[in-house]
Amino acid sequence: MVGETTGFAHTADLSEHGLLEAARAAAAVARQGGGGTRPAALEDLRSHQSMVSRFPEDVATAEKLDLLAQADDAARSQGGSISQVQASYAEGRRRILVASTEGTFASDDQVRTRFNVTCIATGDSGLQMGYESLARTEGFEMFDAVDIAGLAEVAATRAIAKLAARPAPSGQVPVVLAGGSGGVLFHEACGHGLEADHIVKDSSVYCGKLGELVASPLVTLVDDGTVGGEWGTSSIDDEGRPAQRNVLIENGVLTDFMWDWMRARKEGRPSSGNGRRETYQHLPMVRMTNTFLLAGDEDPEEIVAQTPDGVYVAKLGGGQVNTATGDFVFGTNEAYLIEGGRITEPLRDANLIGNGPEILRRIDALGNDFSMMPGTCGKDGQSVPVGCGQPTLRITGVTFGGTAA
Repeated sequence: MVGETTGFAHTADLSEHGLLEAARAAAAVARQGGGGTRPAALEDLRSHQSMVSRFPEDVATAEKLDLLAQADDAARSQGGSISQVQASYAEGRRRILVASTEGTFASDDQVRTRFNVTCIATGDSGLQMGYESLARTEGFEMFDAVDIAGLAEVAATRAIAKLAARPAPSGQVPVVLAGGSGGVLFHEACGHGLEADHIVKDSSVYCGKLGELVASPLVTLVDDGTVGGEWGTSSIDDEGRPAQRNVLIENGVLTDFMWDWMRARKEGRPSSGNGRRETYQHLPMVRMTNTFLLAGDEDPEEIVAQTPDGVYVAKLGGGQVNTATGDFVFGTNEAYLIEGGRITEPLRDANLIGNGPEILRRIDALGNDFSMMPGTCGKDGQSVPVGCGQPTLRITGVTFGGTAA
């Protein structure tokens, strides 16, 4: 890096010659020619040993295939309307070493394991899909505490329930988000706007609002790369900085942003451990890790009971957001009508349409439950694993894009 210019090169040739050629190429881009060297005094190596007890590569393929067969059998046992089941297992191990002229010298061994089940149900209303997934920064021991048959049954019953679903309402309605299900909404609608690269480019709705009330006083939003076993967890970020817990919004007040090393250096502050990259072939950038709302103290069932009419969203789908305005659109994958304070009929998939900062202000109830869900975050062509979470909560009004009159 020279001023605001970054030179970048990567190589799979780990010989001394290959590494020096990559370094020269990066330096030439940054300096626009010229010479000069600067020796680096590296700190003692901060080595983080994996806590995995069963590395996936040591597990027989037959044992992994048995999990897929269990899921298939359990899903199909839910009824003849299940016409297709897709179960998938994935594993990965990423060993990284980071050394920099700032003195950083750190390593990590990251093992991740994932299992997904998708079911298709066929009925008079056509084809309906339900899915459920499990993903952890753990090894094969993850399955010691997981009921794979139960996971598959959830996906199948979700698809079957949609066969009898009625059209979703349209217009502004109160929405209760089940614990864990809505974490992706806050990741997209709020989290990206709190990444420092958007702040320094003045392309975030949160620019200039540090220290201001930007959410309901009930809301505390945290990004934490140290949460044990979650999908976005690591010991260090991809610039070698220790992963850490960062409080972004506390009791409704905007307290900080997420920082990678380059943006933090420019502002004269430390990195927050949010410099992430998809692989060594990509430049690091500011990214979330595990982003979540802290739990409140209300009974989730009471939150529903105190909502006369509205929509209960048990699972959100994908969505998109404009970070400059905070406007978002999200799909629902499992939702139900709330009538007289009770969860009643299933609803067809619809869209939630709103504005991130406005949604944060409209949260008027937070449950005492809490759960996380895994996700994959895309930004500028790079994808990284992240965790999202929140307790059961109520939003006083969201535009629901259903088809009911």
